[in-house]
Amino acid sequence: MPLPRPGSDEPVPSDAHAPALISPEALKHALQDGHEIAVLDVRETGVFTHRHLLFAVSAPLWRLEMLIDRLVPRRSTRVVLVDGDQSLSPSAATKLGRLGWTDLSVLAGGTDAWAAAGFELYEGTNVPSKALGEVIEHHKHTPWIDADELQARVAAGENLVVVDSRTLEEFAQFTLPFSHSLPGAELVYRIQELAPDPSTLVVVNCAGRTRSIVGAQTLIDAGIPNKVVSLKDGTMAWLLSGRELAYGRQPIMLEPGAAGLAAARERAATVAARAGVRRVSAAELAALQAEQSQRSLYCFDVRTRQEYEAGHLEGWRWAPGGQLVQATDEYLATRRARLVLCDWDGVRALTTGAWLAQLGGHDVHVYSPEASATVVTGPEPIRILPTGSRARIVSPVQAKALLDTGKAVVFDVDRRAAYERRQIAGAKFSVPDRLASFLGALATDQTVLITSPDGLLARLVAAQLVHATKHEVYAIAGGTAAWAAAGLPTASGDAGVLTGDDDHWYSPYAHKDLAARDAGFRAYLSWELGLVAQLEREGNVGIRLMPAQ
Repeated sequence: MPLPRPGSDEPVPSDAHAPALISPEALKHALQDGHEIAVLDVRETGVFTHRHLLFAVSAPLWRLEMLIDRLVPRRSTRVVLVDGDQSLSPSAATKLGRLGWTDLSVLAGGTDAWAAAGFELYEGTNVPSKALGEVIEHHKHTPWIDADELQARVAAGENLVVVDSRTLEEFAQFTLPFSHSLPGAELVYRIQELAPDPSTLVVVNCAGRTRSIVGAQTLIDAGIPNKVVSLKDGTMAWLLSGRELAYGRQPIMLEPGAAGLAAARERAATVAARAGVRRVSAAELAALQAEQSQRSLYCFDVRTRQEYEAGHLEGWRWAPGGQLVQATDEYLATRRARLVLCDWDGVRALTTGAWLAQLGGHDVHVYSPEASATVVTGPEPIRILPTGSRARIVSPVQAKALLDTGKAVVFDVDRRAAYERRQIAGAKFSVPDRLASFLGALATDQTVLITSPDGLLARLVAAQLVHATKHEVYAIAGGTAAWAAAGLPTASGDAGVLTGDDDHWYSPYAHKDLAARDAGFRAYLSWELGLVAQLEREGNVGIRLMPAQ
């Protein structure tokens, strides 16, 4: 009996609708031919990070309904689906075809064939963006300070300010004891409030290298009067030197005054113009939007989450500027698409756009809405595309009753880190890709309950399992959050983890053993430093840095 394809209600013959195949050589050419293309790696993200194409974007098969509309909004975009050995990508092609995407092909032989053809494969996450940081330091010689010198200067009471260019959430997790939170797109916008004295040394740090380098170079390119340096190897180097970090600090960002804002606008505009970023009027934006069926268009609001949720243009996605540069592949997958960035201050969109233009691969524009523009409030909505299958749903109370009979088992299928923070008591964790093997080991009379933190992915997975297992399968409405809200028992820890780190890149910061952590730091830093040489072997990757003034 043929197996069902993910997302289907009925079994599909194994030879039906076989997707078109593209050879490694043809894909290599397509990536350079000047036309739009999106390469999606459909393996679980943690697997993807071990070995993938440079311009492939992680889009796990089981999450496509949640991701595809954001990553590849134009249905006729040329999409190439990739996995390790061509085992998952045909199912992904079938699913995307059902969802309405029309130009689909599969990399013949997957990354194994790509490597056999002599082409480069990469480790890690957000590789194009991190490579940009290394190219910047390599070519622009961005100045830096090491942990020992920074500590000595701080101890001596020298006139300096340290700014952490990561997200507000990352800052709250850990940071240098004396640093200030100033995410990447906020640097030019707010720096004058933190360093009004031109003689103040500005040190930019992050957890590793990329955002330290990009952040420091951002301020240098903007022409602020202060001397600016990056903290060499970030908080990794700080910990490797035997020093401690601060945890749980709440970020506070100062609003720019009139003089600081005027200076920031002038600096951002100058840099953006040098990078080739173009402003668009309301009429020009409308023209771009009218062409969305022929040319992909991504519209991003690059302000803080708080500002976005307080009021944003309808239909615009939230992408804080620093992260849009740091993790571009998490927000869009189509190369050579049009990007329009907006803010209301005239600084952050230009700052972000300048780096995206230099990263290459996109046509970058900036839009400044009128102060009176109509806005909507609230977070960016999560859109899940229907595939036809519907999950059977039980409430948390009903799920608890099933578990109390001893004839049910619950699996959490979203992120290991979230599972370890809070889980349904007695639950197991498995990535969806490997869930079938664990279901096969259960007694046939066992009921399977699926959960995730908010219940969204649980519904998708449960729907796709209906015809793939003999077990009764239900999704828990509202997921683990609803379970906890109902006062039902929860737990934490990794005791129920069945699939290791398949779901996500494992950060060396997560190691509980300090020796393993430090070894992970050294390996990570070595990997980042090696990206320049790898890009040279790759060939033209589109990075075009502005010449020095």
